Amino acid sequence: MQRYFVSKEQLTEAGAFLTGEDAHHAARVMRMSEGDSFIVSDGTERTALVQVTEASPARVDAQLIEWLEMSSEPAWRVTIAQSLPKGDKMELVIQKGTEIGACAFIPFESERVVVQYDHKKEAKRLERWSKIAKEAAEQAHRNRIPSIEPVRSWRELTASYPKYDLVLFCYEREGHESTGQGLGDVLREWKARETRPAEPSILLIVGSEGGFTEREAEEAVASGAVLVGLGRRILRTETAGLVGLTCLLYESGEMGGA
Repeated sequence: MQRYFVSKEQLTEAGAFLTGEDAHHAARVMRMSEGDSFIVSDGTERTALVQVTEASPARVDAQLIEWLEMSSEPAWRVTIAQSLPKGDKMELVIQKGTEIGACAFIPFESERVVVQYDHKKEAKRLERWSKIAKEAAEQAHRNRIPSIEPVRSWRELTASYPKYDLVLFCYEREGHESTGQGLGDVLREWKARETRPAEPSILLIVGSEGGFTEREAEEAVASGAVLVGLGRRILRTETAGLVGLTCLLYESGEMGGA
């Protein structure tokens, strides 16, 4: 069933209404008319099943049928910090990461970033990334839209570590050296701690095409991160975060792995 995210003002005890691109999509693309049903969510507190009472490309009105449970969000709140990749790879990370279950994305600049990031176009780029997250969240029937943070510097990113219960720094050397720690090893040890929160906030840090420098890895550890490997193979930058996210949600029990 089609799902739309709306503002809190658009979802009331009586029903909901769509405007703008959502109304056009419902009326023109989905060809909704009186009597058709869809799901609507305010992205924070409420999700409902509603039925169309009137539909046009400019506005779709619907009456409340029933309130639904907000049950599709992972217990582990994983934020992907992605060092800026080339081309449209960030869009892929956001789209697929949203489908899998990431709660937020933080693009950042590291030493080996190849792309020349234009800060003057940041507002427009964030708007596009947010739209991609919204559409992916609707497709995946999520209750919330992941947030997309403004691009941060390396220093800003490391300064944010204390906000999280666990910070994982994906470092390819960890996957190749016999002394390195795999993500699974780190998570099993961490899950065994009695003081671990039931719904932790986790930051997963991924490098750009050129990876991280040794200095960055040392600074990450000094700031509180744990170095982890994602296997013995070299993953593309747009693949690494998705693999790490999937492993985290598996270990959380999201897929029966607890």
